[in-house]
Amino acid sequence: MLNVGMSSCAFALTEENFKKLGKTGIKNIEISLAYDKYPELDYKQTKKLADEYGINLWSFHLPFSSPWTCDIASHEEGVRKKAVDIWCDCIRRGADIGINKFVAHPSSEPKPEDEQRATFINYAKENLDYLAEFAAKQGAIIAVEDLPRTCLGRTADEIADLVSANDKLRVCFDTNHLLIDDNLGFVEKLGNKIVTIHASDYFFVDECHWLPGEGEIDWHALYNKLIDCGYNGVWMYELGFKSPRTLTRSRDLDFGDFYNNAMEIMSGKPLTVVPGEKHPELL
Repeated sequence: MLNVGMSSCAFALTEENFKKLGKTGIKNIEISLAYDKYPELDYKQTKKLADEYGINLWSFHLPFSSPWTCDIASHEEGVRKKAVDIWCDCIRRGADIGINKFVAHPSSEPKPEDEQRATFINYAKENLDYLAEFAAKQGAIIAVEDLPRTCLGRTADEIADLVSANDKLRVCFDTNHLLIDDNLGFVEKLGNKIVTIHASDYFFVDECHWLPGEGEIDWHALYNKLIDCGYNGVWMYELGFKSPRTLTRSRDLDFGDFYNNAMEIMSGKPLTVVPGEKHPELL
């Protein structure tokens, strides 16, 4: 069985939450914040709390929400440079507290779907090459995440092309982002490059970030495929406690729900979910 983790996109990095994580068996986190919260992150205090409660800082999601400052494939050179500068600062400070995996979005959106797309992919590859070398000097790696819709990295082939920019680059597999390719085929093609995942469910029309079992992914097949392809990283959830607008649950989720969900997936048991109502029309 894999160790279980959660993205901090779901919770604040407070002492209370670190204590709850440890009590429920979730021993790993990915630091992931709203774009404007990264400058407020106290790296040393976060490391102190993690150590105190036995939590491993497994990975760090580099800022991505603002296309004007964090798009390494922007058509504007100044925007690309600023994004790289911001990311390098995060990598330097994160590596200083022991984090060695940094998740990177290869672009914001929209991105063209015509012959110009290759130009944007080349921008991304140029910067990913630089970032891979920079991270390596800090004892870390860049994990390029697959993305939905018009974003770069929306297929296995595009991710393979992006990470070909540098042999140090690796992949973060987001299970609810693929809208053209299927998850099993993605893992089959890129399994030897996948070093971390973002687990959440959807129904193949757009990303939903639902708890596994609430959407259409065959989780037992996907888990087995990952294991068969050699994945031995953390089973990292990336979704919130509260219901998103596309799903109404009878109650909010808690840390225990995530741990129990992981145990069901890994042991091949039926998945239990909180009763609720789906609203796919709100995508």
